Amino acid sequence: IGCSEKISSYTGSKTSFLKNSTLENPVGLDELALNRENSFGEDGIVAIQINVTIEAYSTKEIVFTLGDASNKEEYQDLAYKYSNVNNCKNEYINIRRHWEQLVNKLQINTPMESTNILLNGWLIYQTISSRMYGKTGFYQSGGAYGFRDQLQDCMLIKYVEPNIAREQILRNCRHQFIEGDVEHWWHEETDKGIRTRISDDLLWLPYVVADYISFTGDYEILEENPSYKDGLRLSENENERYDLYKDADFKESVYKHCIRAIEKAIGIEDNEVEKIKVGKYEQDAEQNKGETDNLGKEGLNQTGIGNFGEHGLPKIGTGDWNDGMSNVGAKGKGESVWLGFFMYAVLKEFIPICERMGNFEKKEKYQFIMEELKRALNNNAWDGRWYKRAFCDDGTVLGTIHNQECKIDSIAQSWSIISNAGDEDKKYTAIESLENHLVDKNNGIIKLLDPPFENGNLNPGYIKSYLPGTRENGGQYTHGAIWAIIAETILGFGDKSVELYKMINPIEHTKTKELANKYKVEPYVISADIYGANNLAGSGGWTWYTGSSSWYYICAVQNILGLKIENETLSINPCISSEWQEYEIRYKFGESIYNIKVQNPNRKCTGVEKFLLNGVEIPEKKIRILDNGKVNEIQIIM
Repeated sequence: IGCSEKISSYTGSKTSFLKNSTLENPVGLDELALNRENSFGEDGIVAIQINVTIEAYSTKEIVFTLGDASNKEEYQDLAYKYSNVNNCKNEYINIRRHWEQLVNKLQINTPMESTNILLNGWLIYQTISSRMYGKTGFYQSGGAYGFRDQLQDCMLIKYVEPNIAREQILRNCRHQFIEGDVEHWWHEETDKGIRTRISDDLLWLPYVVADYISFTGDYEILEENPSYKDGLRLSENENERYDLYKDADFKESVYKHCIRAIEKAIGIEDNEVEKIKVGKYEQDAEQNKGETDNLGKEGLNQTGIGNFGEHGLPKIGTGDWNDGMSNVGAKGKGESVWLGFFMYAVLKEFIPICERMGNFEKKEKYQFIMEELKRALNNNAWDGRWYKRAFCDDGTVLGTIHNQECKIDSIAQSWSIISNAGDEDKKYTAIESLENHLVDKNNGIIKLLDPPFENGNLNPGYIKSYLPGTRENGGQYTHGAIWAIIAETILGFGDKSVELYKMINPIEHTKTKELANKYKVEPYVISADIYGANNLAGSGGWTWYTGSSSWYYICAVQNILGLKIENETLSINPCISSEWQEYEIRYKFGESIYNIKVQNPNRKCTGVEKFLLNGVEIPEKKIRILDNGKVNEIQIIM
């Protein structure tokens, strides 16, 4: 604690400062001097006393500083430097300049002012400051790195500072176990983390690595050699363990880290694939006395194959993306429909990397798994009007019309489209069901599931401990809401996409005093969740510390405005409202500027008629993006 004025006394003792009074009128304010005691967190506050004389009609600037350093000499230097008011002012200017340069690399101008405000700075600032740097927020005082969470944040940051994304990928690799599973979260300060049976964490590594490489062209990251974590595996009846896991001496390339993650998630050895293809599976010789014939099921439906259950879908473990479904597969049998779609998407994105690395055996294996997953998802997980969500250990189904609670879940529908694993007819029916059952226009939310868990016989896990309509239990979990909008854009529904995107914008929730009193939380950052039932419907949950800020940004830039940078190629594929006449994107790529103006004279939602670069029409409707130090003018006519 420092000050530009001399500190005459201080205390760290709350008891000493308050004595028998309250914070509204503490006794310490009447003391001539504070007692100069520390409390080291046991009874901790900070109160300092300074004496200031101000002449009549004059002003005085005072600086208070709060910081930390690694040793006494360093913090004394810092305290001395920032006791100078001018040094603080200069640092403030530098900090503002740093953030402005960072968040202004991509600027947009659309007919929706609330979208412009969030995309032009706030979402990037929220993601980097709260997620990557602070790892905490006022309503969610965490401090840990989440394996899947910060990886998803990378998908926004690649637009403005790819090196931050690169470093996060490498950091995550160092928190993967040799067996392929990962720490669900960890604290860097203590290096302690938690090993779990949550089933999706590890797959975000290859998914985000593929996304990062596609955007940056940085294939060299595959050759980096991070270490693994080493520690005891979870015992048979152990679902999680918080411990100090040490760095293993063993290191491998990022590519092999990704392969280990995929292989752990699949759980099928390379030499077993042919047996699956011919409908036979060799079980343990002692138990089954040799090879058994086909058990009457095909492909991944065969009993006992890898990490797939009797419906041919991946086992959910103690939760997938929805951690709250902690009891669905705790006994090792429950399956996740959403995870099936996500695994399909991971394999689809990573197969080109396997091919580039010359690993054709893995390529063929993953293609086969994709085919089997697609068949199982569309045959076994379809409920008639939408996709089911999961199969529990005891065979109970989540996400079926026959349930009283959790009849339909959002993310199974959206990822059937995002992954492209859903059958064509089923995708359109599924998104229509999502709109009919989960979009609540009165409260401006898109629910994660409906009806919420409350009094029924279903016991999916700790999700049921939330009040109905709160967080994952039937409220808007904003991740899921954004995935629904991304699915709408993939199907080409521009009017719906823009309407829903605007609807869940926090600024739109606070445009009047009445709305603001209902929403209750900050309008300039994305909220992780919004309550969806009873008198709390429409109220914001926790803000700042949510990976939804990254997805909300990606949804607008990549899916609605259509800015796609893949394999060093820039294209524009909008999915916008037919009412939009034009919009603009200004993107700083290295030392180059790309000014993109999209015109929509025919009031279309999708489709590009002409692509012009500096006045010259480009028949391919895409260009190689170059850091040529120039201002490049792109005109798009829909």
